[in-house]
Amino acid sequence: MSEKKKTAIIGASPNPARYAYLAAHMLTEYGHPIVPLSIKQGSVADVEFIDLRTKPSLKSIDTVTLYLGPAHQPEWYDYLLSLQPQRIIFNPGTENPELYQLCQNHNIEPINACTLVMLRAGTY
Repeated sequence: MSEKKKTAIIGASPNPARYAYLAAHMLTEYGHPIVPLSIKQGSVADVEFIDLRTKPSLKSIDTVTLYLGPAHQPEWYDYLLSLQPQRIIFNPGTENPELYQLCQNHNIEPINACTLVMLRAGTY
């Protein structure tokens, strides 16, 4: 089994119809610790949300998986980069050339992919 990757979920959702919700459960199922960040209150996969607006200091984040549309990303650029993840996954609908380039400039691997598909395919 591969090394478990601590994953920050940006745009976490308590709504079972949302992909961020499904990703949280699947990441947990695959044994990856999650840190769900949201402007909403609630929890997912038995983990309480952390208020994204507080821009909490997080340590040892391997992966950031984005569920926040490009129009809402700019105010979080500096925060996302400050987490110093190994990679940021731009899930479908979150692709953003500007943030993609910023990732590259900060030695963070940007990936346009789906977290759910990556987990199922064994490429996470």
